[in-house]
Amino acid sequence: MLRNIHTEHAPQAIGPYSQGIEAGNFIFLSGQIPVNPETNEVITGDIVAQTDQVMKNVQAILASIGLTLNHIVKTTIFLKNMDEFTLVNEAYAKHFGEHRPARSTVEVSRLPKDVSIEIEVIAAK
Repeated sequence: MLRNIHTEHAPQAIGPYSQGIEAGNFIFLSGQIPVNPETNEVITGDIVAQTDQVMKNVQAILASIGLTLNHIVKTTIFLKNMDEFTLVNEAYAKHFGEHRPARSTVEVSRLPKDVSIEIEVIAAK
């Protein structure tokens, strides 16, 4: 059974997709970008601030179904500039503490709204 996940506490989908889908014990979140859900504006500034906003968005979607970042089993990070990898790594790690989901990180030429980072997530109940 599939269930759409939706919360007002994270950016709304900007296309024909949902914030996330619950499929059995797995949760698949669409890629999150550094958009403030209150203003619908892209967070400007350095990659650390952008990474923090992305993680807040991920956390809000998971919280809407009673889960935390500790339920994440896999993330994929898309970066416009791999030279910012170390800064992203440090900001990302702050949100997870000792939890270490599997992860892939790839450099891409362009992301929605010309942001510098996007993170997609797979979680498990």
